[in-house]
Amino acid sequence: MFFRFANRVGMPTDVAHMLLELLSGVVVGFTLGLIGGGGSILAVPLMVYVVGVPNAHVAIGTSAVSVAANALAGLGYHARARTVKWRCAGIFASCGILGALVGASAGKAVDGQKLLLCFAILMIGVGFLMLRGRHDQGCADAQCTRDNAPRVMAFGGLTGILSGFFGIGGGFLIVPGLIASTHMPILNAVGTSLVAVAAFGLSTAISYMLSGYVDWGMAALFIVGGTLGSYAGMRVSRRMAGASGALTIFFAGVIFCVATYMIWRSLRG
Repeated sequence: MFFRFANRVGMPTDVAHMLLELLSGVVVGFTLGLIGGGGSILAVPLMVYVVGVPNAHVAIGTSAVSVAANALAGLGYHARARTVKWRCAGIFASCGILGALVGASAGKAVDGQKLLLCFAILMIGVGFLMLRGRHDQGCADAQCTRDNAPRVMAFGGLTGILSGFFGIGGGFLIVPGLIASTHMPILNAVGTSLVAVAAFGLSTAISYMLSGYVDWGMAALFIVGGTLGSYAGMRVSRRMAGASGALTIFFAGVIFCVATYMIWRSLRG
């Protein structure tokens, strides 16, 4: 539909394609800034179903590069707003990096379409878990201590494995993982998660890059668009955090919508 419109207004196909990639990047960046996750759950299907990348593994590798870069941009905004719990971020990310490398190696051995279908099913499960705790505001003074550090490390390692296996930044798993292990408010979990999203994304990106599964031109356009979207998403996130459960409900809603569409496309294909 987009390309038909571009042809009608006389826009060259290559320019239309670049614009579509740039706009897709804005959507990904906005989601990362808003909920600290969802970058890859949107980036992968956008690349496969909207932009038209034929190889699912290339879409996964390219999305990992762009999501990592966009997460760093969003992290800068959240750091200035003081919503990042740095100690928790360091523990969670460091334990997840090795898991992400292991998961990425296993994921490349699985058929791309089956990978996307499993990814969507996992997303739905996480969405339901988030909705169950939507009225819990968390503890604003929550920190990583000697008592909860083992839980934070365990959640970090498991999230890293899943992140690498499915080729995702992992934010939609990291946010609930941080909340479950430390009981921090969702706005702090969103900001803190971006450290791990960037770390996991880079680990996955390196693995896929070494296998030749990264389209650098597309990644650059997604990064430019994502940087713009991250700033807007962070501002909206701070406003929604003031309404009881609103940010959590939106988080789960994004997951359900994208997962349903991915399952439909995978089964249809």
